[in-house]
Parts: sequence; structure tokens; C-alpha cells
Amino acid sequence: MADTAAGPVGWERALMAAEKVKERLRRATKALDDAGVPYAVAGGNAVAEWVGRVDEDAVRNTRDVDLLVRRIDLAAVRTALEAAGFVYHQLLDVDMFIDGPQGRPSGGVHLLFAGEKVRPEHEHGLPDLDESERASEFQVTSLEALVRMKLVSNRRKDQVHLLDLIGVGLIDATWPGRFPPPLGERLQQLLDDPNG
Repeated sequence: MADTAAGPVGWERALMAAEKVKERLRRATKALDDAGVPYAVAGGNAVAEWVGRVDEDAVRNTRDVDLLVRRIDLAAVRTALEAAGFVYHQLLDVDMFIDGPQGRPSGGVHLLFAGEKVRPEHEHGLPDLDESERASEFQVTSLEALVRMKLVSNRRKDQVHLLDLIGVGLIDATWPGRFPPPLGERLQQLLDDPNG
């Protein structure tokens, strides 16, 4: 039996980490809402929001917070988030905010810029903020814009997120036709062979 005198172990640490991400998400979005700065939650937290609307048991945890903002609002974003205790940080050309001076980039609040490509080789830029809607606690990227973002990035974790959306019935056989090549084909492959 593990000695717990030194502190939480295993699943307890995983639960604590998930709660810290949710707290960062709430604190960051509240700061932006209070300051009137437009944004939309993207990435794994947006997937969790959409999946949770259908099946809360199918929600997957994520370790960071991705926020879609307009580059012209960067100064206002910075002011709002720094007032909420976040520290601006840039690593490998990624603008982010770590949670206090001892925060880690891997668990930070990462900024994505509306209308811009994340990587030069990507086929499409990120959506604008008009492709978002209000969830109960924050503004979230629309489902179609989120799916498009995941198809453009096309990393394994993006594919897993898409499979989560497929698994709860938010994406079906009608969806590939909504996207231009090669995005529609990528989605069709996941629908045809979810275990591939």
C-alpha cells in the first residue's frame, strides 16, 4: 500500500490537476468578461464543453487553457489576465500566461489569434470570434469552427478530440461535406475508421 503521508498520489493528483485547469479557465475567462475583452475558449476545454452538453461521462481532461483572441486586443488581454494573477510569457513564439511566477508553460493559458494560421503549413487560419457562442460560464468556439480547427491541426490529440465529438453524436456522416479538401477527407477517415 502506498504511503500517503507525503501527500496525494495517483488519481488524487490527477483530480487536483484537472481542478486546477478548470480554476484557471474560470479565472481567465471571468477576467476577460469583466474587462469586456472578446475571446472564445478553444482546444480541449471547448471540446469538453461540447461533449459535456451530451454526455458528461465522456468528457476528457486537458492540461492547459486555449483562448482564441484578436491580436489587436493583446494589450487588453494582457492587462486583464495580469490583474487576475497570470504572468505573460512567450515560449517558441507562443504567447501565453503562466499561473503566477512559479507557473509552468505546459499548464498555462495559451493564446491563439483569430484569423491567423497557427503554423505556416496549415491550410487555413483560425476562425474569427464571431464563430463562437455563450456557454454557461464563458464564450466558446462554435462546434463547426472547433471541428475545423481540429481538422487543420490534425495531430493525434486533435483526432482523439474529434473522435470524442463523433462518439457522443455531435458529428455524423453529413459533416465531411461542410469542409473543403483535405479537411473533409480527414474527417471522413475518422468516421470510416475510428480505430485507425
